[in-house]
Amino acid sequence: MADKGKFYITTAIAYTSRKPHIGNSYEIVLTDAIARYKRLQGYDVFFLTGTDEHGQKIENYAKDAGVTPKEYVDKVAGEIRDICDLLGTSYDKFIRTTDGYHEKVVQKIFKKLYEQDDIYKSEYEGLYCTPCESFWTESQLVDGKCPDCGGEVKPAKEEAYFLRLSKYQKQLEDFIESNENFIYPEARKKEMLNNFIKPGLQDLCVSRTSFKWGIPVTFDENHVIYVWIDALSNYITAIGYDPDGSSDMYKKYWPADVHIIGKDIVRFHTIYWPIMLMALGEPLPKQVFGHPWLLFGEDKMSKSKGNVIYADDLTKLLGVDAVRYYLLSEMPYASDGSITYETIIERYNSDLANTIGNLVNRTIAMSNKYFDGVVSAPDCKEAIDGELEQFALDTVAKVEKCFETYRVADAIEAVLNLAKRSNKYIDETMPWALAKDEEKRARLNTVLYNLLESIRFIAVLLSPFMPETAEKIFAQMNCDVKDYESLSSFGGFKAGTTVGKAEALFQRIDADKMIEDLLAQNEAEEEEEKEEEKVEEITIDDFFKSDLRVAEIVDCEPVKRSEKLLKLQLNDGSGKPRQIVSGIAKWYKPEDLIGKRAIIVTNLKPIKLCGELSQGMLLSGEKDGEIKVTFVDMKPGAKIC
Repeated sequence: MADKGKFYITTAIAYTSRKPHIGNSYEIVLTDAIARYKRLQGYDVFFLTGTDEHGQKIENYAKDAGVTPKEYVDKVAGEIRDICDLLGTSYDKFIRTTDGYHEKVVQKIFKKLYEQDDIYKSEYEGLYCTPCESFWTESQLVDGKCPDCGGEVKPAKEEAYFLRLSKYQKQLEDFIESNENFIYPEARKKEMLNNFIKPGLQDLCVSRTSFKWGIPVTFDENHVIYVWIDALSNYITAIGYDPDGSSDMYKKYWPADVHIIGKDIVRFHTIYWPIMLMALGEPLPKQVFGHPWLLFGEDKMSKSKGNVIYADDLTKLLGVDAVRYYLLSEMPYASDGSITYETIIERYNSDLANTIGNLVNRTIAMSNKYFDGVVSAPDCKEAIDGELEQFALDTVAKVEKCFETYRVADAIEAVLNLAKRSNKYIDETMPWALAKDEEKRARLNTVLYNLLESIRFIAVLLSPFMPETAEKIFAQMNCDVKDYESLSSFGGFKAGTTVGKAEALFQRIDADKMIEDLLAQNEAEEEEEKEEEKVEEITIDDFFKSDLRVAEIVDCEPVKRSEKLLKLQLNDGSGKPRQIVSGIAKWYKPEDLIGKRAIIVTNLKPIKLCGELSQGMLLSGEKDGEIKVTFVDMKPGAKIC
């Protein structure tokens, strides 16, 4: 295949605050699918990912964990890279912002910008959000909270260096308006121009003195380089940029063809990053694609909300390619996608087991049954064959069109539709009926050849999304014609090939059992985490923050899809209904609890467990692995002192 030139693609580098959940993993799988497709087309692809490892938040996490910041980020960066590898991503380089070469070049970048007066020293006073590591003015807050994460902000004042964003505002605005595909999708472009750039850019704080975990400013020992210059520069340091003379690799691959990032960080990549590059005199990336979020149900995934699913847990139960398929197929182009255990299993059974898996399995089984696995060249064609051929060729064109604008979910749907059309072709041609008539063997052979060729198209087109599955299909077909150019015409499956044994690609899943296993796994992990928690001393004031009261259990029932949880309805004397979910099903039957009076904690923040709201906690004790609830003979509502 002819070389189509270079294609440089990146993810946003993952922040090493904690192990990434499945929502974080969407981006690396999306980027991998694009990179694989471009390689399939004949591009010289360089795919970069990595980790962002500096900042006050990391310093605080490390302190809480009782380790050094470097020890902390080494552990989390390892977990992030393990998940990238687990999900079969084909990155060419994994950069860490603690890599020595990166830190040295970032220091040079900072110094260069300072020496040419694009960075200057001043003082910042404002409202600071530690999780986002961002300063805000009073007018930028939303309900008094950080506009990005909704968290608390605190007044802060410190000496800092600033990047002159205002100096490059007009240049940036002109660039964005004259390069219509620079920010994608279109809605993100309008948001950046109308909400951030045109109202006027404020100069950006690019150093800090209030913490030490960062890259030091070489000419001012009290300052560390703030996240924007440190993290964003990874896209050029990774491929050999140096203000004193860049490498041949940098000259080959830069500018990036596309940065794949989450919609929440579009501002940083389309305002701060381009201005940094303009100040350095370097070309801007060709495109920034801001993808939506993957939500758990209707909520953004967050460990604090208890709605986190991890990629490694899902792959143990479903396999890597099934997880990749779900992530890529479930995300709409411009709106947030959703993930629930129910929808994962539904898509697995309908799309993978029933549609793709069944097509491959029965086609190869019929080839073995009717022709001992050997399928000859087709020589008995009918009009319906042409319909399947055209559908396959049209699918290639649709997929190519979808990838031009990174509509990856639409691309994978096009491949699924080819599988559906192939299954329909089986129903239309009825090979089992043809097999009963010896005079129709030539027609039967043609039908099976067409099916195998259609499956070959599917396998080639699936390879960017589900590489392991594609290889399994090729192996079962005993087919080595896998190149993209072979899809320019229908008929690439080699006549006379002996197919292999039909084996199920995807076993159907029992939804109830799978969800039970997932919930049990999550509960086991929660118990393990609780056991690992350190017991901290509290003051008497801390103790009296807990509101302990007597409540009567008026009703109780098991929680569906959980063997451990009971749902209790309580009278706590307030006149308002209260529900608590408790993991005591192993030791108590619902009927044994109704009418009993127990002590509850009433002022715990409500949470959801297995979809049920829990408004407090039942006081109980544990001895020798057995849980005992504390029952009392007091009126509901009585306060425990």
